[in-house]
Amino acid sequence: MELIPIFKEKVLGGGMLTRDEALLLAEEDTNRLAAAADEIRKHFCGDIFDLCTIINGKNGGCTEDCIYCAQSMHHAAAAAPSPVADISRYLPLIAENYSSGAVRCGIVTSGRMLTGEELAGLLEQYRLLHQSCGISLCASHGLLTEQQLAHLKGAGVVRYHANLETSRRYFPQICTTHTYDDKIAVIKAAQCAGLEVCSGGIFGLGETIEDRIDMALDLRALGIRSVPINILTPIPGTPLENAVPLSCSEVKRIVALYRFLLPDAYLRLAGGRGLLPDRGCELFLSGANAAISGDMLTTAGVSLRDDQEMIRDLGFVTDEKKLFRG
Repeated sequence: MELIPIFKEKVLGGGMLTRDEALLLAEEDTNRLAAAADEIRKHFCGDIFDLCTIINGKNGGCTEDCIYCAQSMHHAAAAAPSPVADISRYLPLIAENYSSGAVRCGIVTSGRMLTGEELAGLLEQYRLLHQSCGISLCASHGLLTEQQLAHLKGAGVVRYHANLETSRRYFPQICTTHTYDDKIAVIKAAQCAGLEVCSGGIFGLGETIEDRIDMALDLRALGIRSVPINILTPIPGTPLENAVPLSCSEVKRIVALYRFLLPDAYLRLAGGRGLLPDRGCELFLSGANAAISGDMLTTAGVSLRDDQEMIRDLGFVTDEKKLFRG
């Protein structure tokens, strides 16, 4: 029985794959799976490409023990801590990125959550950015409360980022200082505060295919439509420094499966993309339709200019007026 065309037609017809169906699909030929995923992407999302950049707003000194992260003070790699940056000095760069096709800019801070003083300072900077530039503002500041998230929205932020990282089952293997339910709680609080939510995970942590599918199903249940797909970059001094990076074929399979399970989402290639020989080009023909451009927080990325050239060559367009809102 040819499962790929059967499941493709089910998705195109508005149906949702079950966990068991996704597990069966994961055994199918990768190239044919990717081709079908690209058809699903075109059907639900067209050729609109969502391109964003991020700024490291506060580095290092993180109390959390996530085993993949160089910012955790629990690991030998621990990045030197820094205070919250003066984001206003990035305004010329943000404006230039916006004029060059990046429709979003995210500010990311390390740590479990911001102090009241840190948040107050950032709120002022968000107001300045909102008034000075048309770019959509995203924020990633840890486990904030609904009230704090509402303050972010009032300052001009439209989207909050909080990765699930992996499945509920596997989460205790990658972090013990906060829980999967803590992640779910901040996502729901952000939604209640009127913010869009961006949430995805990191692949190559040692998780199984079942874990990958389970996380996608949780994202679907939460109504998430911006899903970062990070590929683990093993960093010396972290517990995963000797992890074997995922093959290009395995990442291609992940992207394709996620398109089947999240047919109308923006699947956003993020960390680790710079490790791929083609910088993700093949993955944008396998269901992905968004990316974080430029450097990541602690690893190198792909330049905005290179990304713009790539996505134009692939037939995508970056038209912020047509992008998903809400």
